[in-house]
Amino acid sequence: MKILGCESSCDETGLAIFDTKAGLLGHVLHSQVDEHALYGGVVPELASRDHIKRLVPLLNSLLEQTNLTTADLDGVAYTQGPGLAGALLTGAQFSRSLAFGLGIPALGVHHMEGHLLAPMLEDSAPEFPFVCLLVSGGHTLLVDVTGVGGYQVLGESIDDAAGEAFDKTAKMLGLPYPGGPHLAAIAKNGNPKAVPLPRPMLDRPGMDFSFSGLKTAAIVQHRQWEAQYLGDEAARAAWLSDLAASFEEAVVDTLLKKCVRAMEHTGYQRLVISGGVSANQVLRERVSSLCAKHDWQAFYPALAFCTDNGAMIAVAGAHRIKAGQHDDLVDGSLGVRPRWPLHELSKVGKVFENAG
Repeated sequence: MKILGCESSCDETGLAIFDTKAGLLGHVLHSQVDEHALYGGVVPELASRDHIKRLVPLLNSLLEQTNLTTADLDGVAYTQGPGLAGALLTGAQFSRSLAFGLGIPALGVHHMEGHLLAPMLEDSAPEFPFVCLLVSGGHTLLVDVTGVGGYQVLGESIDDAAGEAFDKTAKMLGLPYPGGPHLAAIAKNGNPKAVPLPRPMLDRPGMDFSFSGLKTAAIVQHRQWEAQYLGDEAARAAWLSDLAASFEEAVVDTLLKKCVRAMEHTGYQRLVISGGVSANQVLRERVSSLCAKHDWQAFYPALAFCTDNGAMIAVAGAHRIKAGQHDDLVDGSLGVRPRWPLHELSKVGKVFENAG
């Protein structure tokens, strides 16, 4: 089956075609980062309007890239939630209308399930069961994964997610939007032990996360010390690098220690890291070292599939459409879900072999 995946939950428009036998055939992506950078964050109305403008040209580009036509498609998967309501509606309307016109099934997919299954796009895809650390701008979750749809959330963020804390801290430090990657970039030149910062919620049992206090602690340090470097840009830049490195280290250290708890709790040998923050090189290096120490296997999506993309929606939808799931295209209800708990998904297991 050839499944078209459509991602439009926030500020990136992504389309991809996944074949259940041959794997990923092609993908295209348009990012709205430059447009939203003017405002220092995502403007929902602008995001929705840009999705409308991009979807048809991106589909044409994807079909040309893969040397396919719409007649070759067997189904359409789209992001139903979570995300921005208006942005979700654009992708849902486009995908369901296309599927209705072609007489093929359409299915709304959970955005976080897409991230969780993104490593299935790789040649060395993880086998079930595994623990997944799903860490992005809006979510930080530890999930016990026993199959497609077999998800038990072991821990989650109770306030700021890790990616959100990265972005907010970077913004308060005066770094450009999107802040997280810029903070990680200047952290490369800093000393991760230079600034004492807390490791939130490690002094209590459980696997939940909280990064709001860590963000505040970093900002307090910045305000206390910034005045000392007025007029000395070189010293100020060095201080910012040290603070960024110390913040990054605190986040990564916290994530890893909760991963250890989850692995020990489940007894599994496979650890998957996915979501936008999984592109962070320090996190990847530390996870690889951790897994080598404990004789665990570590899995990540390719860097291109860490942030929002159509390929992850296509592979998640392919599993479910292959299992017979589909929307009712006649009732006229788009049914997008800006909020959608992961545990509400039904389990379908593994219905085809991984094709990387």
